[in-house]
Order: sequence, then structure tokens, then C-alpha cells
Amino acid sequence: MTSYLNRARSLLTTLTFAVCVGAALTGCKSGGGGDSASVAPATSVPTIPTNPTSSNSAPTIAGTAATNAPVSTAYTFAPTASDANGDALTFQIQNKPAWATFNTVTGQLSGTPTTVATFQNIVISVSDGKASASLPAFSIQVTAASTSQNGSATVSWVAPTENTDGSALTDLSGFVIAYGTSAGSLSKSITVSNPSVSTYVIDSLPAGTYFFAVKAVTSSGAQSGLSTVASKVIG
Repeated sequence: MTSYLNRARSLLTTLTFAVCVGAALTGCKSGGGGDSASVAPATSVPTIPTNPTSSNSAPTIAGTAATNAPVSTAYTFAPTASDANGDALTFQIQNKPAWATFNTVTGQLSGTPTTVATFQNIVISVSDGKASASLPAFSIQVTAASTSQNGSATVSWVAPTENTDGSALTDLSGFVIAYGTSAGSLSKSITVSNPSVSTYVIDSLPAGTYFFAVKAVTSSGAQSGLSTVASKVIG
């Protein structure tokens, strides 16, 4: 009988201790009897943190479109745009000339005008789905093709996007078109001070064979090497 009572007291002590520790009660005592326990009231209600709403930055757009386009000469312009949040961008245009097409993914406006006219208040904008930005409105004046007896040559090129070391080209300021009557001596030049222009018409060229090449120029004055030389027979 004594052994049974000792075992019972031992179990009771163990259970009481386990309840005190597990429930974090106050007022517990190690002995048996009529001791009571009470739960300490909460002194404050914890605040559940909320995630702050991330801010959105409006996209940016830049570029200057050529405002003159001769009849029957290809025209192209593509702005540059970026978004600090890395959102996908979509381009839109207002008052697009009927002879041109517009790419909503790249923002490129291109086409070949067929009649003399002026197309005004053209606006190209870009949106990230939440905010947008626009270029200043511009006009394109389509002019008549040269009627002189001399000929013309349309020089087109693709603007470079990298420096020779492979880094991104970010300060392109324009191009220089070098040309002449000998591939080894391009003695004449034309400066195009618009990095968005990729086509230029050289007119008033007397009959003969002409050779053309283009080089890029940065805002600091650095120049690339000449492109591959192209030629055209005038007359």
C-alpha cells in the first residue's frame, strides 16, 4: 500500500509540473491540495504588419523624329523608352500618317510617303499599364522629289547599339556620311545630328558613280570606323 501511494504522489507531481510549464500558468505550486492557477491576462493586442504598397515609376521616352520626308523615300523613326520597375512597355501613336505603319512593341514609325503633304500633331507615347509618358507632338512634311537633272542617292544604315568593347552604347549623338567618286577617297561628308535618323537623301549629284559609307558619333565626339562602302550610279 505504501508503495502504491508513493507512486501516485510521484505521478501527481509530474502532471502538475507539466501543466504549469506547458500552459505558462501563474500561481502554480509544487504541492498538491486545493491550489489554483490563473492565466495572466494579455496586456496588449499585437499589431499584424501589412506589406506597404510598392510605388510605380512612370516609364520614360526620348527621341527626335525627322520632320522632312521626300516623296518615294523610306522614312523611319523609333524612340527609346525604359521603365525603372522593369514593367513591359506598350507604345501608342496619335495622328499616324496614312502612308506609315506603327509597331506597338518597339514604337517604330515607318513607311514611304507617296504625295506631298504635311502631317501634324503626331504624338508617340509609351505605357507600363499603370502610367504613361509621351514625346512632344511633331509634324512630318512630305516634300516633292528633286526635279533637277542631277540625281540623288538614298543612304540607309542601322544605328550601332554597342561600343567596340561590347558595352552598351548610351550616348550616340548622330552620324557622318562620307561619300565621293572613289571608294578609296570619300572626300565629302554630311553630318546628321540626330541619332534617331537612319536614312538620308543626298541630291544634286551629277552623273557618275558614287561611293558611300557611314560612321557613328557619340556626344563626346568619339567616332566609329566607317561602315561597308556602298555605291550607286547616277545618270
